Parts: sequence; C-alpha cells; structure tokens
Amino acid sequence: MKKILINLSYNEELRIAIINDKNILDNLYIININYKNNKSNIYKGKVVKIEPSLNAAFIDYGEGKNGFLSIKEISDNYIKNNKNSINKILYKNQELIVQVIKEEKKNKCAYLSTFICLAGQYVVLMPNNNKVCISRRINNENKIKIKNILNRLYIPENIGLIIRTNSINKKIEDIQNDINSKLKHWNFIKSIYNKVSKPCLIYNENNFILNIFRDYLNDNINEIIIDNNDIFEISKKYIFILGKLNFIKKIFLYNENIPLFIKFNIENQIDLLFKKKINLPSGGSIIIDSTEALTAIDVNSSKYKKGLNIEDTAFNTNLEATQEIAKQLRLRDISGLIVIDFIDMNNINNNKKIEENLYKYIYYNDKAKIKMGNISKFGLLELTRQRINNSINEIYFLTCNRCKGIGYIRNIKSLSIHILRLIENEIINNNLKELHIITPISIATYLLNEKRIFINNIEKKNNKIKLFIIPFNNIKIPNFYIYKIKNKNKKKVIDNYSISKNKFINNIKNKLINYNNYNNLYFKEYKENNFNLYIFIKKYINNFIVFIKNILLF
Repeated sequence: MKKILINLSYNEELRIAIINDKNILDNLYIININYKNNKSNIYKGKVVKIEPSLNAAFIDYGEGKNGFLSIKEISDNYIKNNKNSINKILYKNQELIVQVIKEEKKNKCAYLSTFICLAGQYVVLMPNNNKVCISRRINNENKIKIKNILNRLYIPENIGLIIRTNSINKKIEDIQNDINSKLKHWNFIKSIYNKVSKPCLIYNENNFILNIFRDYLNDNINEIIIDNNDIFEISKKYIFILGKLNFIKKIFLYNENIPLFIKFNIENQIDLLFKKKINLPSGGSIIIDSTEALTAIDVNSSKYKKGLNIEDTAFNTNLEATQEIAKQLRLRDISGLIVIDFIDMNNINNNKKIEENLYKYIYYNDKAKIKMGNISKFGLLELTRQRINNSINEIYFLTCNRCKGIGYIRNIKSLSIHILRLIENEIINNNLKELHIITPISIATYLLNEKRIFINNIEKKNNKIKLFIIPFNNIKIPNFYIYKIKNKNKKKVIDNYSISKNKFINNIKNKLINYNNYNNLYFKEYKENNFNLYIFIKKYINNFIVFIKNILLF
C-alpha cells in the first residue's frame, strides 16, 4: 500500500511525494508556485509566419513568444490539398486551436500541436484524431478484456480515444461516463474558442493536484496526508469532482510539530537527488552527468566484492543499477537522450537480462513515454524519455559563476601560466604603459614567488611597461582582472570592457562623496537621538565595506 504526502510549508514550493509501505520514495513532484507552466494548456492561436524551409509555422498563442508548429502536428481538419507543403496547408493570420506539447525552455520556443488531448480518469479523448487505441502499459491478457469493452462504447465519428491503465476492471458505465464528460469538456472549449477574438489561453489543463489525484488515486493508495489547510480543503473538492468519494475517509490534515517530510524520512531521500554519485546497496555506484545535449549515466563496480569472477561482478552490479537508474530518471524527471554506460559483459545472455530488467522497472513505474535501445558492443545503452515537468536541475540549480557550468576549474599552476601568456599577448598587441593584474591570493603568491624571474624578464624586454600583480582575497579561482593603461589615451579595461580613466575616477569620487554624506547624516542622528554607540560603529563599518565593494565591482 502507498501514501500520498502533500507539503506546502513555505508557500513557494508545492511538493507531492508518493511513498510505499516502507516509506521509500516512489515518485516526487515539485511545483514552483510562482512558476508559470503552460504544458498541455489549450490556446486560440494565429499563424504569424510560415517557414517552408522548416516545413513549419510560428504561431502567436497569446504568451508573448511565438510557438513552433511542425507540419507533423497539423490535423486533417486543417489540411486541404497538399499534405507535404506547409504553405499550402496554412496561411498567414489563420486561426486554429493549439495545445502546448513541450513548454518553452531557455532559448527554445514552445512546441505546439493541433492534435488536442484531454485526459480523463479512464480515457484520453483526442477530438482531432480518429484513432482508437489501448495504452501500451496494458498487458495482453487485459487488452482482450478492453477490446471487448471498446465494442460496446459509444464514440462519435472523428473522435479518437486512448484507453488508460486505470480502466482495467472498471465497469463499462464508468468508462462511458468519462468519455461523455470529456466530450462535454471539448464542446465547452470550442465555445470559448469561438467567443474570443484574439490569441489567448482558453483552457488551463495544468491543475497539478487534480492531475495527480486523477492519475494516482487507486486501490493502492490508503492515505493522503496534507500539511496545509488550504490545500487540504481544495483536495477534498477535487476528490468530489473526480467522483472518488471513497477517498474522503483517507485524506488527513497533518498538524504535528515534526515537518511532514521529515516524519516519513523523505527529506533524506530527496537530498540524494542533488548528488552526482549514487551508491548502490551492495557497494557499486552510478554517476549521473547532465549536459545540454544528453544525460550520461556511468555504472561502476566500486566496492562491490561479492562476485565470483569479473563477469559475475559486472552482471550483478549492472543488474542492481537498473532499478536505481529507472528510479533516478523518474524522480529527477530527466528527459531527452540518455546514454547508460554499463560495465562491459562478455555474455550476450547477461546483456539481454540487463535490458529486460531495466525495461521492466521503467515500464511498470514510469508514466513518461520511453523508447529504449539495446546494449551495444561498447556496453552503451541509449534511451529517450519524454519531458513531463522541469527536471530537478532546472528547478534548483544555477550555473556556477566559477566554473561556468563546466564542473572543473584550472589549478594554480595552469591558471598562472595562462595569465603570463595573456600578459605577453597584451604587451605585443597594445601600446601600454602599465598593466595591473588583480588575482586571487594563491595565484598572486605563485606568480610573485615561483614566476618572478619570468615577470622581470617581461619587464626587461619591454622597458616602457610596468607590471603590477595585486592579490585580492574576494576573488576566487579561476577569476582575475586585467587593467590596461595605455601610453597615449589612458584607459582601464576589465575583461574586454573598456572605459575612460577620467570617467572611472569621477565615478569613485561620486561614490566617496555619497559615502561621506551618508555617514555625516547618520552621525548627526546619533548625536541628536542618543543612538547606541555599538550600532553606530557597526553601521559605519558596514557602509565602508559597501563603498569598497562598489569600487571593486565597478
């Protein structure tokens, strides 16, 4: 049996965890309350630009940035004569109903489709599609039962349908009621589309709690525990809307002093999702690296010592890793291309067992669409996973301002030599009088102690130039700054950003004047109002630190 835990303790993050009877995390959903997610939302759109070279069109759908509509995502309702040429299917300023299938991400615009999908409890209604199919997660035995039910259902012409796994062992009346409800829903959406005159949102499908209840409330759930009163009341309403009245007795408001996720040991499990290396129970490990192009997962035997030989060790470690990999993909919501580097095995049958095991854990637990290949002769397995929500990396991580996202920084020797080369290059290419190099203390120490001879030689070769190595504690490796003062037009340059010296000096003077004026005013207030001397000194020191920082950051 499983529990659904819903946490909203700081009014910014809504976290929904699904745990088993041993309090092991099965699924995790994190929603930023302030983040606007438009995936699956339905809009009235207008064609603003047609790109024959891409066989696609850009659609204004009322969200500022235009969306991308490929010819493959255009339903037969809009196709007239030629199915292969976008400019013969659509025309500029044409209006159409679109749904976001992939939300906007960084520099990429949202992907749109005219194949609308309306998910219900037991079916997914596809109004612009005439295909009727069964979920791939339903096994062959149940497919025969579902096919018999399909023959007795009323489905209007030109309406497509996907029978979901939730429909297994359900009454035909319940499934038909769900279809009828979605048909009314579609008619309501079309009526709004006809009423509005410009591109805008016409239906918000992204009600996260409602969607979780729709997908997960089944006989396996014995408790729903919520630590926020507002969410508790909303959740009861959603249960009534879904008609799952038997869960009203299973929903509880959590009021204990111990935070909900700590009570069930969920916080410790969530912390593992931020780690690059995940240790396996028997001593092996997996390492997860995400890049813009793909996610690489490396399986290592590490401290695993139970194998009888190399092949046995490799097989057992890989076998154990498959369950953890499937879990991490699901919990971190990693999407796109994923490459898994398993430990090399010579036995072909062992490779097949690893593939089958990974497929089993993915197939039965992950709701995302996944396409999986086979293990190659190099021990690599490729798979693609559908993007459902933002990954953990996108929600919580910022690019490191030291390594710039690379993950590594230069060591002291390498960075020092790099700076020396830059100095030589600047001297050759510019008519310089002085060169000021502000570096971290460790770099300055290395340059002045270990490379002093080289610095002196550079000055001797170029008699007119003076080099100044300036250590500064607030700069961290690999950052450094080079100030260049030219012979004729004196200029200061910081990382290719150049300003006149006079402007720089005047700016510092203005900051100093403002600093003194502020302190004088504060000193006057201190004398008149008898402020605490300690507070005055602390304030004065803080002002001075801010002033110095402003100069250095300038």
